[in-house]
Amino acid sequence: MKKPTKILSEEHKNILSVIDALNKECGALKSGEDLNIDFFEKTIDFIRNYADKFHHAKEEDILFIELGKDSVQLPCNPIPQMLHEHNLGRQFVKGIEEGLIEKNKEKVIENAEGYGQLLREHIYKEDSILYPMADEALTESVQELMLIKFEEVENKKFGSAVKKKYLLIVEELTN
Repeated sequence: MKKPTKILSEEHKNILSVIDALNKECGALKSGEDLNIDFFEKTIDFIRNYADKFHHAKEEDILFIELGKDSVQLPCNPIPQMLHEHNLGRQFVKGIEEGLIEKNKEKVIENAEGYGQLLREHIYKEDSILYPMADEALTESVQELMLIKFEEVENKKFGSAVKKKYLLIVEELTN
């Protein structure tokens, strides 16, 4: 059985690829390049839809709910911190968008780099600590149910055409 956490980790790879492209674009801005509005608009679209609505929906509405149940024994409760970091990420994205509207390169760079750093650390914590903890704590039957719920979320919120759109954006932004 493929574990739900494996799916989430695979999605992290796409998010990290976009963060790499974002960091590269920030470097270009620091070197005197003009704001690439198209790049940042696509990046914001990807983050808000793929990272937030698609990926975080599975974490916040399925994984975190399961981990929060009384029957699940965890050595600590990392969920409030993970949710806090998701919200911080959303604030950084809002800052990038505001910087674009204002044509303020420094604000774009500051928020883009803040988002990138936050997400790298966040993803490391999830992949290295939270997901192994979840794999250990959640029964196989719960994980099988989660896989069904993941599929429902993907189909309801996205569908294969929209998912492909965002995977193509990853390719476009990273090439």
